[in-house]
Amino acid sequence: QVRLVESGGGMAQVGDSLKLSCAASGASGRTVSNNAMGWFRQAPGKEREFVATISWNGGSTSYADSVKGRFTISRDNAKNTVHLQMNSLKPEDSAVYYCAAARSSTVVATAEHYRYWGQGTPVTVSS
Repeated sequence: QVRLVESGGGMAQVGDSLKLSCAASGASGRTVSNNAMGWFRQAPGKEREFVATISWNGGSTSYADSVKGRFTISRDNAKNTVHLQMNSLKPEDSAVYYCAAARSSTVVATAEHYRYWGQGTPVTVSS
């Protein structure tokens, strides 16, 4: 079992930046260093949507078109953490952001391929 805990969410103005972090921990030293990781988000009244994913070693990344060029996903396997740097925030970025660990080691953009999920951290961007 792996536990994922997100942090870094909060209130922001249009054009601001926020950095989300996801800390992974597991029983018996279980880590996510061999798993691809992803960020998803869900706005009120909308379905959960893919935001970004990173391969097990950070060598590959993929982004939703809506955040490409503004968001950057990264990971530090030594610290079992994953980050999402969000720049040039827009009101439509407002959502609860979830960190997830994939079943595979390669980038994947669909939620059903993710095994472990965090509780989410809310982001609100106001104009």
